Formats: sequence, C-alpha cells, structure tokens
Amino acid sequence: MLSESTIALIAASMVTASLPFYLYGAWIMIDAETVTWSVLTYHLKFIIPGLTLNTIPVVTWMIPRLLQQLGGAVALHAVLGLQAYALLAFALTGIVRILQVKREVGFYDDPDQEVGLNELHPNMSAWRGRLRVGVFGYVGLWFIAWSLGVYLYLTKYVL
Repeated sequence: MLSESTIALIAASMVTASLPFYLYGAWIMIDAETVTWSVLTYHLKFIIPGLTLNTIPVVTWMIPRLLQQLGGAVALHAVLGLQAYALLAFALTGIVRILQVKREVGFYDDPDQEVGLNELHPNMSAWRGRLRVGVFGYVGLWFIAWSLGVYLYLTKYVL
C-alpha cells in the first residue's frame, strides 16, 4: 500500500498538472476571433482533462480526509476549493443557456452573421456575465487554493 506522503505527492502532482490545461484552454478562447463550434470543442479537449486531473484527487483523497484534519489552513483550503467549484457551477448556468441559444439560431454553423451576441436573446448579456464571473472566480480561487495546498504539502510532507 502507498504511504500517505506518496499519495499526497500524487494528488499534488495531478492538481498541479491541471494548470497548463486550464491556461491553454483559456488561451484558445481568448485568441479566437470568433468562437465556432470547432473552437469550442477544441477548447473543451483541454479544459475537461484539466478538470479531471483536479477533481479526481479532490474526490478520492482530499474530501474523505477532510474531517480528520479540519482546522486552520486546511479549512481555508477546503473553503476556497469549495467556492471555486461553486463558481464553476455558476459559470455552467450561463454557458448552458448560451450554447442553447447559439445552437438554435445556427450561430456555430454560421458565425459570420451580422448579429451581435447580445441580440440573440434578451438574457444573453446576463448569461455571458455569469460565465465570466464564474470562470474568472473559479480560476482565481483555484489558484489561491492551489497555492495554499502547495504550502500545506510542503509543511506537512517535505519540511
């Protein structure tokens, strides 16, 4: 059986390995002049592995151990991580509606339409706002939680 420090190293490595996936996935969307269906699916080819690399250690190792060590920096780390996932869920409430409307009007098939995104539906600007707040909030809180997790790992298993 693996020691706790080995499992901690694997968990920390998996979470850390998700960062390049997030960054490249974000870059794809930022760099795209127009978000077509192929751009979106290419973006998801990086975001989904990043989320998987991050979520597996959280669900299989961090959450089951949480109550045994809850306090101080560990509690803050857990709260930040939970809030990050909450903001990701908030972003999904926007993206699902945006995808529905863009698919209905064929915006992914013909992105060169002379219609602004906010003109596609009266609630589009609110949904896009949810998406932005959720994604930026997730990334910001994820980075703070990751930094605190690295600190916790170093103080408990390395130093």
